[in-house]
Amino acid sequence: MLEEFQKFGRDLFLAGLNSSHSGNLSVRFGDRILITRRGAMLGHLGEGDLVETGLVKNDSHIILASTEIRVHRAIYKNTAALAIVHAHPVHAIALSLIEDEIIPVDSEGSYLLHKIPVLSAEHTIGSQELEQKLPLLLTEYKIVMVRGHGSFAVGSVLEEAYQWTSSLENICRIIYLTRTIREELKVKGSIKYKDW
Repeated sequence: MLEEFQKFGRDLFLAGLNSSHSGNLSVRFGDRILITRRGAMLGHLGEGDLVETGLVKNDSHIILASTEIRVHRAIYKNTAALAIVHAHPVHAIALSLIEDEIIPVDSEGSYLLHKIPVLSAEHTIGSQELEQKLPLLLTEYKIVMVRGHGSFAVGSVLEEAYQWTSSLENICRIIYLTRTIREELKVKGSIKYKDW
């Protein structure tokens, strides 16, 4: 299992979906959860960076678990998810600050995700509000953006949750580039553009 965490933690970091010490990964097996520790470097995970604890009850070393442990637990208790990827994709975070939902404009993005809701919360990190609201959205959507914070993606395995995270950031890059090009064309005035 460590190798899976290392593989996708490194991919998240190398793809720029997390900074050096941000984000977290977890998997559920029965009534147990394996989650990255608080402040772990996802790009360089070792054995000491994974914390095993109960889905309901805390183990003695729970203090080491990610600050998002309660949110992960709530998602597992209320959805069919067996894996969660929480990331901080830059373009997606920027877009979440000005949109209430992210609608892909590209074919693959539309096919894979259709729409990504943006959840507003007063407290965006490990809060009771996220515990209550995220699971409801994640029963309907594969990935949700928390405004100004980051994404939570679910899957049956880490690879699937990673795919939604990677796809979300590609969708947001395409939206950003499309809007940028459109504005440049507006400025030039003489070139027609497609209005998305």
